[in-house]
Amino acid sequence: MSDELSKLPPNVQERLLRLQQLQQTLQSILAQKQQVDMEKAEVEQTLAELAKTADEAVIYKAAGSLLIKAEKMKVTEDLNERKSLLDTRSTVIARQEERLKAQVKESQTKLQEDLSPVSGQSLS
Repeated sequence: MSDELSKLPPNVQERLLRLQQLQQTLQSILAQKQQVDMEKAEVEQTLAELAKTADEAVIYKAAGSLLIKAEKMKVTEDLNERKSLLDTRSTVIARQEERLKAQVKESQTKLQEDLSPVSGQSLS
């Protein structure tokens, strides 16, 4: 592959490397999105369980490897704040994903245009 890559014009090599970088960045963003979505689902599930719990029930909150007694209202506030932050982060990640997908598509199109004459010449 690197032998074939060295045969390509420098501008095509650069465009190909740029495309690979964009694809790697997109994969990273998709992994972040999945992580945020999973955490958000966990927070929502916890909030749903807390809503079913009586106000006077004893609640414990994880702090590292410890469980600490906490007030239901305070835990609910903290979780709602966390959910809000995750919603914001999810929105930012979605925008990054859209932008990167557009850049990848544009880069692929330009690369195909660059390679069309190259592949056409090698057939002759």
